[in-house]
Amino acid sequence: MTVTTLNVPSLKTVKNAVIGNRTAKGSYGRDEIFVSRLVECINDPPTTPGETESSKENIRVEAAHIIASLSYGSPDALRTLLRLNASHALLYAVSTFQPSDSASLRAAITRALRALAAAIAEAVGPSLWGLSATVSDLRPEAKGALEYFFQPEVLDVYIPLFNDPSPQVGVAVAQLVASTVRDPLHRLRVSDWCPPGERAMETKGKRGWEKRDLTKSPSRQGGWTARTLAALLHHKDTKLQEAALSALASLAKDNETLATRLAKAPPGQESVLATVLSLCRSRTIDLQLAACLCATNIVRASSQSNIIHGYPGDSSNAITIMHVLNRIIGSDTASNQTRTRACFILYHLVTDHRYYCQLAFERNSLVQVARLVNSITPVEKTSEFDEDEPESVSRLREAALTAVAAISLFDSDIRTAVTDDYKLIPAIQASLSHQYVGVRCAACQCARALSRAVSALRTNIVDTGLGMSVFQLFMKQDEDRQVIHAVSTVICNIVTDFSPLRTTLIEQGAIGRLVQLLNTEDVELRLNALWAFKNLLYKATSELKRQVMTSLGRTEMCNLLVDPDPRIQEQAFHAIRHVADGVEDVELLFSELGGSDAVLGYLITGMESDSEEVVLQAVFALANVANSPAHQRSIVSNSRILNRLRECLVDAKAEIRRPAISCVVELARQDSARNHKELQEAGFVSTLRHIREYSHHVSASPTALRSMGGRYIGAEEDPEVQELAKQALHYLEGGGSEMDL
Repeated sequence: MTVTTLNVPSLKTVKNAVIGNRTAKGSYGRDEIFVSRLVECINDPPTTPGETESSKENIRVEAAHIIASLSYGSPDALRTLLRLNASHALLYAVSTFQPSDSASLRAAITRALRALAAAIAEAVGPSLWGLSATVSDLRPEAKGALEYFFQPEVLDVYIPLFNDPSPQVGVAVAQLVASTVRDPLHRLRVSDWCPPGERAMETKGKRGWEKRDLTKSPSRQGGWTARTLAALLHHKDTKLQEAALSALASLAKDNETLATRLAKAPPGQESVLATVLSLCRSRTIDLQLAACLCATNIVRASSQSNIIHGYPGDSSNAITIMHVLNRIIGSDTASNQTRTRACFILYHLVTDHRYYCQLAFERNSLVQVARLVNSITPVEKTSEFDEDEPESVSRLREAALTAVAAISLFDSDIRTAVTDDYKLIPAIQASLSHQYVGVRCAACQCARALSRAVSALRTNIVDTGLGMSVFQLFMKQDEDRQVIHAVSTVICNIVTDFSPLRTTLIEQGAIGRLVQLLNTEDVELRLNALWAFKNLLYKATSELKRQVMTSLGRTEMCNLLVDPDPRIQEQAFHAIRHVADGVEDVELLFSELGGSDAVLGYLITGMESDSEEVVLQAVFALANVANSPAHQRSIVSNSRILNRLRECLVDAKAEIRRPAISCVVELARQDSARNHKELQEAGFVSTLRHIREYSHHVSASPTALRSMGGRYIGAEEDPEVQELAKQALHYLEGGGSEMDL
């Protein structure tokens, strides 16, 4: 499809051919010679005798239109554009805009820049709306290209165009920010950007005795970028308002500093958040959605609502957002794309927020998404559901299921409503085998939420066959990695001791599959597999413990205990804690891990970790080992263990002190002069006396006691620790093996 002559008619022909046609995009995109000439046209269009400046400008416009179209829909075309540094050519064109350039030229080039930047960001990920069907093989080279957009000198080129006289240019640049800012560092760079003039003022500073005028500070009201975007919210052009809202949403996401400023009203003015919420009631549905997303990100990130557990304060903002989203999700006239975005915004509003999940249940958000799932999901599988279903319907199902999973994560009553009132299990089960990866992942998230309830796990999940459907998906060797991530979290719940499916899953190969996942290079997948093993070992029989430890192997288990990732270490120590939860099983642990020296060595390493979570599990494991009289002598003769155990009693949080003092009680309980002597020489008597005599434990120094907010660590009484300290002290001071209580 080589184009020999580049002029306005030939470029218009190409433009009409590629718009909406992926095949044509691929064909033209693979023609590197043509694309190279096309990129050159952006800044240096070909000239012919007698050609006017207007004609040259038209060539640049048409070339920009084609680049914008090639950016999306064809990986081959995007690869060619990346290889030819098309983004650099477009940025150079933007940097050399002249006052005499027409609005159409400026708009075409900035739109092409927006389209290319957005396509690059999508290749890098994560996707803004749900899961990408595949992981792009362009990611390595796209990552470098995306990073270039956030270099300070590049931001100087396009960020000022928010205020371009042409609203079309402002829209394109705001959309560029909205679609490309997906990384915390990029978010910070754009949020902190200010024009060179203001930057110079900030750098120059003031003389020490002069008071800075805060009303002129570049960082006031969130910085220049946020102030400018907030000002655009009052523009009459709804497209510009929508783009500004989307850009603000991308900057406020997980950005507590900026979100707090946007939520707070300056003296005598309304807050940016109030303006955003007023736009939620716009007559334009796209503007409503953009406002809901922006308000959601501000509300969730601002310090006023940054509380995962408990009542977050004023809930009126969240209620306003939910009301708008409910109406859109339940609409019969809204497009699938529109309702998809509404469901994902609802998910972002409630995810990992217990109170907002309850609020969504009470305000009928769950009703709306549940009805939507049932209305678009045939329980009996059809060829249309498997192969011919429009992508827009699949994405809508993914979004709705994702919202259901988020809302039902915390509360048993909500989970009961999902299973019994809205009868969603058949739709969830059918979605586990859907061809679209996002739908399968969302169905797994729903299954995970439901499996957190013991009642559902013992009834609905077993009776409907949902549990076994999940397991079959888990066992698939060729399944998408994102789905395996999601389904492995469900397996963690359905191998627990109270699960009726536990034995069946073990018999059908769950342990071997978990070992397989544990040997991958994917840290998150390894963590899920280890978490499942931890749950599998809880209250397990000795035979099952031996089977698990044998399947894991000594080398693998030992490596997990010293893994560089503290999360892996925590779960590994938690697992061996469960192995050693019975006196007879302590011997199993020692034999599987290589004997006393090896086991105690790993426990010392865990107890000396910088991670409190690792220390907690290591101390619990040590306390279980101490229950075995056969191994107590090895513990009390190890000075490192005793020193660290005492330090845990002195300086650790209450959660660690409890298993630590239990361990000391067991070591002191034995009527052994040698044991008592070792504990006394290690300083336990004085430490135990302090715990007994004071309402809080004593630290080695006053400085070490100080914690956040001026409180003292352990200032609250812990009756359990105090009572056990009395028992241990009684044994060490010669009170015998029994204590008069």
